[in-house]
Amino acid sequence: MVTQQENRRWVLASRPEGAPVAGNFRLERGPVPEPGQGEVLLRTVWLSLDPYMRGRMSDAPSYAPPVQLGEPMPGGTVCRVVTSHHPDYQAGDWVLSYSGWQDYQLSDGSGLVGLGDNPSHPSWALGVLGMPGFTAYMGLLDIGQPKAGETLVVAAATGPVGATVGQIGKLKGCRVVGVAGGEEKCRYAVETLGFDQCLDHRAPDFAEQLAKACPQGIDIYYENVGGKVFDAVLPLLNTSARVPVCGLVSGYNATQLPPGPDRLALLMGTILKKRIRMQGFIIGQDYGHRIDEFRRDMIPWVQQGKIHYREMVIEGLEQAPQGLIDLLEGKNFGKVVVRVGADD
Repeated sequence: MVTQQENRRWVLASRPEGAPVAGNFRLERGPVPEPGQGEVLLRTVWLSLDPYMRGRMSDAPSYAPPVQLGEPMPGGTVCRVVTSHHPDYQAGDWVLSYSGWQDYQLSDGSGLVGLGDNPSHPSWALGVLGMPGFTAYMGLLDIGQPKAGETLVVAAATGPVGATVGQIGKLKGCRVVGVAGGEEKCRYAVETLGFDQCLDHRAPDFAEQLAKACPQGIDIYYENVGGKVFDAVLPLLNTSARVPVCGLVSGYNATQLPPGPDRLALLMGTILKKRIRMQGFIIGQDYGHRIDEFRRDMIPWVQQGKIHYREMVIEGLEQAPQGLIDLLEGKNFGKVVVRVGADD
């Protein structure tokens, strides 16, 4: 088992004003903690980077408390147990944890999920078989309630959530139109993920393209972006359309309301007249008790090749801040994970 003599950790040095910058993070080094009775020492192998982390850097009221200045950045992790004084774990075990942006963490076992003796793709527990996949599955199936023949539009179509949403939609018989940034991502959504179409939101005539791609209107719009994509979607929503909302990444760095006319009345009027169901959700808080449903379906789908998955691996904990900055700017292609340490 690989061990180090120090624990590196990225802490929140200052709160961002708009988009995060490198100066908002500080790398600290300290001793590796010693586990006490009933504790395990975890060593991070894989760290997940996700858009929600931007919200945790702010002290504005939200569904989870903000990261305190000087405290480690949060994040899902896949770890190896180094030392165990806990009856349920032994050295070498693979576990899913929430250790955050650091090499080592102590745990009393609460919240740890065992990943088996020799998982073939440990990092997938942070993506298609973890929180992003779970978010896609419950948001689409429970709130979106897709029916065969319906039109599903998916924002951020090649990200870990959007890619999974679109593929589940195809399994349920929907016509799926993705929205992504750039020709390469759009081609991947169609040729690899099996979407019927994928549109580049950067195109100057994006709204016109979307209307042409959805001649029967939109029955389900899976929202995780907001901004101009939603502006183009809104007039195309059908009566009784469903809009699961799991994120609004286009506005995470905003410091004020967008310019232009107040469109709240238009939104509320459309929701009323078309009897649209728009529901936000937080996957762990709203659906944590239904994780077994997700695993029952998703694991076989992945094993059978019905769900494709793409990772973007960043090498080294030192690169985590820039990785998050790039993620929030849409520079990622697939699920972003950081390889923090060796597998053995």
